Amino acid sequence: MKIDINSDMGEGYGPYRIGDDAALMQIVSSANIACGFHAGDPIIMDRTIRLAKDKGVGIGAHPGLPDLLGFGRRIIQMDGHEIEKHMVYQIGALQALATNAGYRVTHVSFHAAMGSMVNADPDMADTTARAIAAIDRDLIVFGMKGTEMMRAARAVGLRTLTLFLADRAYDENANLVSRKLPNSVITSPEAVARRVSRFLDSGTVETINGASIKVDARSILVHSDTPGSVELAATVRRVVEQGGGEVVPAATLLS
Repeated sequence: MKIDINSDMGEGYGPYRIGDDAALMQIVSSANIACGFHAGDPIIMDRTIRLAKDKGVGIGAHPGLPDLLGFGRRIIQMDGHEIEKHMVYQIGALQALATNAGYRVTHVSFHAAMGSMVNADPDMADTTARAIAAIDRDLIVFGMKGTEMMRAARAVGLRTLTLFLADRAYDENANLVSRKLPNSVITSPEAVARRVSRFLDSGTVETINGASIKVDARSILVHSDTPGSVELAATVRRVVEQGGGEVVPAATLLS
């Protein structure tokens, strides 16, 4: 079985850093790179691209709302046209820097509030999916199964890759539990190992309330800003490989 392991990276600004990108790049197969709106800047973006290229890690744009103060986790009222242009701007910036570094952007993975907006609104999802297809029809859209964004991406002929979030709690409807609630972020390597083993063995995950739900995914996400993210990502990779799996970038997985 081939599977992708991905993480959100480049989420610093100027001299500030969130997460150990260099260490994570030794473990993951795909990196979702912040494009300067919720985090990141041209220097960090370039550095992250070159780290990925050196390690053979696939890179994707990680567009977010223009909200450095709130780390892109606060909803900003925008219509579909505005969301589209903010997204296109960020993808284009990463593509230009990647081309300059002799590398290529292969996917798009929405960040936080922007993701929540396009995943819930059919019209917004359709607008952004058409824009991604117009930029590059080979771009893969990352997301959770059953969202409007994944539906819209498939409708315009884009490839999609469904995610299992190893470090976030789910509710009974397969939605992520709000970060404002206790136990919504999972930081225990042992707990992550159990979750990943269960996901690989049965395609299920235990919800925050102890129920069992199906999770259909081919990529496992660990957030770089989760405390202990390097150890958590290493745990995920160890469990996958001990189970006979092969960790590969998204573009290889879907080739």
